[in-house]
Amino acid sequence: MILFNGSHGVDQIQQLSDYIDHSSSIVAVTGAGISVAGGGMTYWQMALSNRRAGVRPGSGGSYQSFLPTYLDNMFSYQPSFAHYALADLEKEGKLIGIITTNVDCMHTIAGSRNVAEIQGSLQVNCCSGCGRHYDSYEIWKQEELPLCKSCGGEILPWPIYSHVGLWEEDVRKSRSWISKADLILVIGTQGNYGGVYWNYRRKDAIIVQINPGHTGFDHAAALNIRRESDDVFQRLQERRRENG
Repeated sequence: MILFNGSHGVDQIQQLSDYIDHSSSIVAVTGAGISVAGGGMTYWQMALSNRRAGVRPGSGGSYQSFLPTYLDNMFSYQPSFAHYALADLEKEGKLIGIITTNVDCMHTIAGSRNVAEIQGSLQVNCCSGCGRHYDSYEIWKQEELPLCKSCGGEILPWPIYSHVGLWEEDVRKSRSWISKADLILVIGTQGNYGGVYWNYRRKDAIIVQINPGHTGFDHAAALNIRRESDDVFQRLQERRRENG
């Protein structure tokens, strides 16, 4: 049996399992780390390189550059083990919601239903001409730039047409969920934009952080597991099976 031991010799996987078993309202807060573990490129990695080249998902040639550098990558890799594990916790009735800054839709693709994408995502899209919404990531699965059926205008994803703004509908969801959570799992995130929801959490909520690096959540967490999220959730699944 492999133990993830903390500084005091605590079996961290068993401790995480116990927290989950004794919780009735879990919220997960996720960032780029959970998606990179699945082999994908984050939107912001793509945006940084494409900004230098003047590329955005619009206007013919720019879209053709956007397609292979991000969209092909997005649809060629699968959600990580951790994405699926969170979807399973939701099906168990344990997880009430996921708060994420990721825009890659991987939580939805993995089967999670209650996802607050606070910066929007590739499934929140709007016509740049008439403002009609096309809220599905499926429209990006094509070779040509998607155009509006009403006016023929370019369809752009929320992070582009909002200039990286906040998706207020999902911000409201995030605040509601975290105010009810008795256990908060912070997974692969530095906590960017956490100020819009973090102060709404229950003060007695237990916080567990899963991240190989140090972050601003270190001192708030009752348990810090310095491992990649897939590694942790694979071991967690095995342990919960052993425990029956």
